[in-house]
Amino acid sequence: MSLLPSATEILFALGLGDDVVGVTHECDHPPEAAGRTAVTASALPTAGADPAEIDRLVSASVSGGDPVYRLDTEAVRRLAPDLVVTQDLCQVCAVPTGDVDAALERLGCPSTVLSLNPTGLDDVLESILEVGAATGTAEQAAALVRNLRERLEAVRAGVAGRSRPRTLALEWSDPPFTGGHWVPEMIELAGGEPVLAEDRASSRRCGWDEVAQASPEVVVFMPCGYGLAEAAAEGRRVLLDHPALAAAARVVAVDASAHWSRPGPRLVEGVEALAAVLAGRPAAGVEVLR
Repeated sequence: MSLLPSATEILFALGLGDDVVGVTHECDHPPEAAGRTAVTASALPTAGADPAEIDRLVSASVSGGDPVYRLDTEAVRRLAPDLVVTQDLCQVCAVPTGDVDAALERLGCPSTVLSLNPTGLDDVLESILEVGAATGTAEQAAALVRNLRERLEAVRAGVAGRSRPRTLALEWSDPPFTGGHWVPEMIELAGGEPVLAEDRASSRRCGWDEVAQASPEVVVFMPCGYGLAEAAAEGRRVLLDHPALAAAARVVAVDASAHWSRPGPRLVEGVEALAAVLAGRPAAGVEVLR
């Protein structure tokens, strides 16, 4: 059972799709994952809310110690998984390990719980190996990781010697959040210089005055939980005429869930796509707003 969209992607990439009995309500890749039983739901009334209201709801829930997600314990009991994959990295990204452990104890389920908590790209690749070791697919995991490392190295070699534009990864618009964890490393590999971000540090709230002072030349708008069309629409509405981004010659929207926010194999596609964009080429999963 996967309680993390990126873990679902890893399990399917290792050929374990038929063994996945439960997923989250946000697991949408690969498409067949949506056919599995959803064992989570959002605990917040975010449907139709604007970014500022979503931020208010999430912040209030986290600060008050209330859950952001609900776990369907009856579905967990019925499915009786041997392995549950979850995380503790981000309270607003998935059900934390502690909540899962408590639920399994109440249900009397002897499931093994594997917590994946990567903060950098190497950690993400190691997570794939952890899942492989826990599921008897170590060889498949090793082969997948080798391929992903080769692709990253090819990008690194391809951007060597180029000028590095100051690049801002913007994870939310109201209030602005800068992308953290593995995102700065993705920008560096793709040939940019990340601004207002630190490798392996959490995403953080910042002010528009801080953004203006950083003078980013490229803005990658990657609102968490948004698909490409939603991100592009929000970017056009909020970012194109914002005075804090006057120095940005290029503003692009990306599919955050596919290639940026989820610590799974498709992060490599995000690096490849950004490298193309910074070189002035079109890329799948990216929409150039200016």
